[in-house]
Amino acid sequence: MTNCDDTDAFEGASLSARAMAVRPTPYLQGLNPAQREAVETLDGPVLMLAGAGTGKTRALTARIAHLLACGRARPNEILAVTFTNKAAREMKERVARFLGATVEGMPWMGTFHSIGVKLLRRHAELAGLKSNFTILDTDDQIRLLKQVIAAANIDEKRWPARQLAGLIDHWKNRAWGPEQVPAAEASHFNNMGTELYAGYQQRLLTLNACDFGDLLLHVVTIFQNHPDVLEQYQRWFRYILVDEYQDTNIAQYLWLRLLAAGHRNICCVGDDDQSIYGWRGAEVGNILRFEKDFPGAKVIRLEQNYRSTEHILAAASGLIAANAGRLGKTLWTEAKGGEKVRLIGHWDGEEEARWIGEEAEALQRGTRGLDPVSLNGQAILVRASHQMRAFEDRFLTIGLPYRVIGGPRFYERLEIRDAMAYFRLAVSPDDDLAFERVVNTPRRGLGDKAVQTIQMQAREDGTSLLEGARYAVASGRIGGRGGAGLRALVEAVDRWHRATQVSDYDHVRLAETILDESGYTAMWQAEKTPEAPGRLENLKELVKALESFDNLQGFLEHVALIMDNDSEDAEEKITIMTLHAAKGLEFPAVFLPGWEDGLFPSQRSMDESGLKGLEEERRLAYVGITRAERLLTISFAGNRRVYGQWQSQMPSRFIDELPADHVEVLTPPGLYGGGYGAAAMSAGIEDRAARADVYNSPGWKRMQDRSQARPLGQPRESRHVVIDLDAVSAFEAGDRVFHQKFGYGTVEMTEGEKLRVAFDKAGTKHVVAGYVVAAGAADDIPF
Repeated sequence: MTNCDDTDAFEGASLSARAMAVRPTPYLQGLNPAQREAVETLDGPVLMLAGAGTGKTRALTARIAHLLACGRARPNEILAVTFTNKAAREMKERVARFLGATVEGMPWMGTFHSIGVKLLRRHAELAGLKSNFTILDTDDQIRLLKQVIAAANIDEKRWPARQLAGLIDHWKNRAWGPEQVPAAEASHFNNMGTELYAGYQQRLLTLNACDFGDLLLHVVTIFQNHPDVLEQYQRWFRYILVDEYQDTNIAQYLWLRLLAAGHRNICCVGDDDQSIYGWRGAEVGNILRFEKDFPGAKVIRLEQNYRSTEHILAAASGLIAANAGRLGKTLWTEAKGGEKVRLIGHWDGEEEARWIGEEAEALQRGTRGLDPVSLNGQAILVRASHQMRAFEDRFLTIGLPYRVIGGPRFYERLEIRDAMAYFRLAVSPDDDLAFERVVNTPRRGLGDKAVQTIQMQAREDGTSLLEGARYAVASGRIGGRGGAGLRALVEAVDRWHRATQVSDYDHVRLAETILDESGYTAMWQAEKTPEAPGRLENLKELVKALESFDNLQGFLEHVALIMDNDSEDAEEKITIMTLHAAKGLEFPAVFLPGWEDGLFPSQRSMDESGLKGLEEERRLAYVGITRAERLLTISFAGNRRVYGQWQSQMPSRFIDELPADHVEVLTPPGLYGGGYGAAAMSAGIEDRAARADVYNSPGWKRMQDRSQARPLGQPRESRHVVIDLDAVSAFEAGDRVFHQKFGYGTVEMTEGEKLRVAFDKAGTKHVVAGYVVAAGAADDIPF
């Protein structure tokens, strides 16, 4: 190790370097022994194996400050690589605070891609480009690939450009140019993948452009083919620091190895247990073989956690220990005590959402015997985005403010808005806004001119756009492929609308029919992008939501009402996000719902990647657990709608891997025979007398009462209010009312069962009459 006051280490150094070496080192204060060792070990390769919440960012930035303060390197001789611009800015700001001055002249601190741009502009001609090359965004890349596909006489509908874009991105992440793609991979995309890849790269050179993958691929190629250029940067970068090393792909790995071969002073910071991005090219093997890649490397484990309680850390360590492919470490904390990890089972997904909503409010009020936790300090972390719908619906119904991180709210998603527009057309064919949204989605061969013709026809006749389209097709104003597609849409809308006029029609089946006959489901099935499977799951979740309503009209009114309540002015909001999006964040209280085999771990991940996929799913569970500071709740449901069918669910295998001494089981006895986890489910209860005791237990009876004692696999009766705008309201303008969430308020307007209420503390909200009582009756409400 090298300390700044260790002047013997600088024997023979310049006077300025020796003078800098004896300056104060405030950035070392407060570091624990492992952190300090990581900061002061400056020579040779170092792997800082940093567990969740162990202060790795502080150690990394302190190391940069140490290099500068000790005069071991000038600012422009340090290469510091991160994955996000935000992380790069934070790193620079922290170094400045440590040194007590603005850090200037550190041009090589940034993301892989931002540094790649600088390197490529300096040597663009070696890659066949000019220094003023353009970087294509995703839309431009897809447009260019469509041209390449068309030039090869390939049917783009059958072989979509987005699928080819994903394939090329995969190859570039592995640092493969068209000529390096192995034979086993060359058969992709109808055996023409590599040929199209080569044509695409040639088109990019002609346009003097590159995509994001090229920013690394071209630099790696230049370093490999031009040793003189590589040697220049090997001399230049005396010290290399890499954050989140477990997330690097093959191209990034090669880029770093080539540069580090000079001084060999490379420090990589990462956590193999948090490698969760394999689906986008990250290779956990990069960090696992660090000592082999850099002989003589020193591995320093940061294991002291400053975030979570000992029970949460024990649960995380017990779970991740089941992974074979890991370097191994055990998180610990000096803080003793705290709540055990809570585990609870529910009858179904709706019951799970209801319970979590009530628990979130109870934690906010501090009525659980714990210190209050604000909504801002609570998070619900789900494995898949389609799980959010149940929570959003529940929270909107009870008025619990929430935010969705990493994507739009469920009913604001593109695919949901499109589907809802189709449903609106079926109920009300005169809905011009809905018609405009879906008339060419999926594509029906209608250009802008055809849409303008429909609009002009509707204006001339004073009719809806649907009627304008009907006449435009019948009169021949729109013909050809576009006319045929438009005629099919008009006829389909007529058919769907007639179905809604039949009493007691099966609106759930109709919704599925609409999505199928419109071609909307098929559109996403043909889309070979990473987002497409998630969009299809969201559509299935939307259809599932219809079960709680009597008809499409009631559902549409419900969604319109709940989305009308804008809670942007709320001071506190509970956070809903995916586990992938939660990496790097922390919350006092965390809910992890949906721990069921097939959902989490994901069946798709296991099917596609086998044991490797299962281990990545377990790392994702580890990430979820370690987001919690004080309180962690894991839940699962006994029944869930899967692909439109009610199925009995098995608790996640990860539950049985949790250390029982650190788990408090909240599940009422008897839900799964008194045990928890897949093993308990599989074992069952063989003894008939034992089964009788279980089913006669007070806990089982309470579970039956709470779930309305319905048979396994049957949905609970709807708790939603179907809004009747023609009903005679029980309230009038001026009436004082009470709402359990918003408190007291005055009715400003009534429209059937829809009320606009000016609440004394929550502002103006639109609510359903069934959720308020006359102010005088509020005292009778049990809380």
